[in-house]
Amino acid sequence: MHSRFTFSCVLCSLIFLLLTGFQHVAGQKTPVQYVETRIGTAPSTTESARFHSEAGSELKGQTIPGVGTPNGMTQWTPQTRSTETKCIAPYYYNDSTFQGFRGTHWLNGSCVQDYGSFTIMPMSGSLTTNPELRATAFSHDKEEAAPEYYGVWLEAHKIRAEVTASARGAIMRFSFESGDESFIVIEPNSDEGQGFVEVFPEKGEIVGYNPVHRIYQGSGQPAGFSGYFVLKFDKKIVQFGTWREDTLTPMGRVITGKKKGEKVGAYLGFGEEKQKVHVKIGTSFTSIEGARLNLEKELEKENFETVRKLAQKSWNKELGKVNVKGSEKDKVLFYSALYRTKLSPRLFSDIDGRYPSFAGGTPLQKADGFDYYCDFSMWDSFRAAMPLNVLLEPRKSGNMVQSLVKKAEQGGWMPIFPCWNHYTAAMTGDHAMSVVADAYVKNVRNFDAESAYKYLRKNAFEVNTNFKSYEEGKGRRALQSYLKYGYVPLEDSVWQAFHKREQVSRTLEYAYDDFCLSVLATGLGKEQDAAQLKKRALNYQHVIDPQTGYARGRYADGKWIGNFDPFEKRVSFITEGSPAQYTWFVPQDIAGLQKIMGGKAAFVNKLDTLFEKGYYWHGNEPNHQIAYLYAFAGAPWKTQQWVTKTIRDEYDTGMGGLSGNEDGGQMSAWLVFSMMGLYPVAPGTPQYILGSPAFGEITINSGAGKKFRIEAKGVSDKAIYIQSATLNGQVFDRVFLTHDEIVKGGKLVLNMGEKPNREWAAGTYGVPFSLSNN
Repeated sequence: MHSRFTFSCVLCSLIFLLLTGFQHVAGQKTPVQYVETRIGTAPSTTESARFHSEAGSELKGQTIPGVGTPNGMTQWTPQTRSTETKCIAPYYYNDSTFQGFRGTHWLNGSCVQDYGSFTIMPMSGSLTTNPELRATAFSHDKEEAAPEYYGVWLEAHKIRAEVTASARGAIMRFSFESGDESFIVIEPNSDEGQGFVEVFPEKGEIVGYNPVHRIYQGSGQPAGFSGYFVLKFDKKIVQFGTWREDTLTPMGRVITGKKKGEKVGAYLGFGEEKQKVHVKIGTSFTSIEGARLNLEKELEKENFETVRKLAQKSWNKELGKVNVKGSEKDKVLFYSALYRTKLSPRLFSDIDGRYPSFAGGTPLQKADGFDYYCDFSMWDSFRAAMPLNVLLEPRKSGNMVQSLVKKAEQGGWMPIFPCWNHYTAAMTGDHAMSVVADAYVKNVRNFDAESAYKYLRKNAFEVNTNFKSYEEGKGRRALQSYLKYGYVPLEDSVWQAFHKREQVSRTLEYAYDDFCLSVLATGLGKEQDAAQLKKRALNYQHVIDPQTGYARGRYADGKWIGNFDPFEKRVSFITEGSPAQYTWFVPQDIAGLQKIMGGKAAFVNKLDTLFEKGYYWHGNEPNHQIAYLYAFAGAPWKTQQWVTKTIRDEYDTGMGGLSGNEDGGQMSAWLVFSMMGLYPVAPGTPQYILGSPAFGEITINSGAGKKFRIEAKGVSDKAIYIQSATLNGQVFDRVFLTHDEIVKGGKLVLNMGEKPNREWAAGTYGVPFSLSNN
């Protein structure tokens, strides 16, 4: 581990906990103290990344050491890269210079772009504004990173720079130790050159904004809102001015960028003395007034230490929803992953409920009775990250689903992959159906289910014939051909999407999404729709070639594509993977998939080929459910084997400890669930498939307020196989738990051993849900 775990930093942490009133018992830590926020900021060190990924962002987790509160509006990160360019995160561990603290809206672990951000940089002596030129060397040995705090020593300037945060704001503390002139530079990070800053020296205040622009659909167009900020300083301003590129304007008060790529900002000077300067910051997506209100309500009565204490408390409350007993390293691995699942979706509404209308409609809306969220990395997070929220934070999950409903109501269509508070068609599938159905089937009710269904049904049944709005991302891609053929044929190239073609992946995902909508339809009493959608949920059969047993491209006349290699890494009809990997995305009907393949034995043999020959790729999401599918075929011990191996091979506490992009928390949500010993293979059903717990004891404090305990007796690095089990004292011989069993509280006892027990749960009793056996 790094400096955070050195003796000096541990001593500092202990002193802080005593000062802020935390009771620290020797040998015990709170969950937040186990979090290493920098995991995933360095090139991946896993075998999967080296074998499967291409050069570029996939070799990194694309995470940041984000400081804030769970799902906060703005995170705060040390900045080592100045751009808001696609696929460039603000911070990389292997970079050696610090450019300031950025108020960022980076989509956690993604390959998209930051937006509406701004940066604050302290310096002493001479003043330099350009981010590359002002950058100063820093050492990880003098860097402390935690969910609620980041601090670093800037040797060249003799400054200790620190930040802590609330949901919509932050407090920074700059300790100037040189005695030279103290400066602070402020820069809105507008790649379009449209940043704005205004200085009010008499009030000790700076305000500004950075207009947001879209990528994917409508790339480069204004998104209809900005990232606004208000900064208040606690020391007298001795000098001030604005800057454009390398040109300073002393006493300048207002500046606006004039051309693409132009850098502008402001600066303040605080005189020549050793001193501490605090700055309180409010952020908003509605207005400068909104940012000021957020600052006043969240920070005005607080100081640095109280804000840090409150942020730490909020993290401990959410991370503490799961308590684990095991090795200290595994606790770091687990709680660091759980932290990363809580950086997105992000809070988008001000403290008074106002937020910019979705997709650039009426300028402002107001969230009444709920918080409005945005930045749903839907293609990734529907698999485990959103279900994890449903399990641990059901009320917040309901707010997130209601946010999707409001987006649909304001834009006219349910969004497919909503980011930057706008439509995109960034990936494949239509997975709002999964997110909504999963929340509903698990008894989340604080959202308008009827309105949700109305717009989800529109996505599933109505072809958007308005070319302009379809191009903008409204409506399911390639729906016309999907409805006509029951699959998307190779002739349909799906030009109005960021990912072109990928017809087989779309078919498989739409069939699953149709199943999810059937679940919601059934729950709402819409039986005719439900029956039709269940039939459509079998459309996956049209793209699984019965001759090979693999997913395969198909033409409109029914012919299969020739020259077919199921293990080819990149083919046009598959999204980010091989046919052999995507074949297993039939979570709604695993029993039916087994029949196409020739039965359970053939099914297991194909799984063995994928894992034993190295074709499994954990670094991308379509693979994430695959190891759990052995349990559907009477071989749960193989699930236990391969899940455990994946945990140990693909995750680590080092800075390169992720095997692929974090992708909105999904890469870490897989780990959180898997270390607990269960996984939601088919969101939209209330079932979690059992794997092999990494801890001897896991206590889940569900949103219902009850505790569910999993005891893995005798578990070790070798004793990973379930020998026998009891649930609440009764013999337990099935491979899944239900959501109700967990949230009602109870105890699952697993007796673990070093050798597979091929008899445990190997029969037909307790088979997980599947369309073909229900």
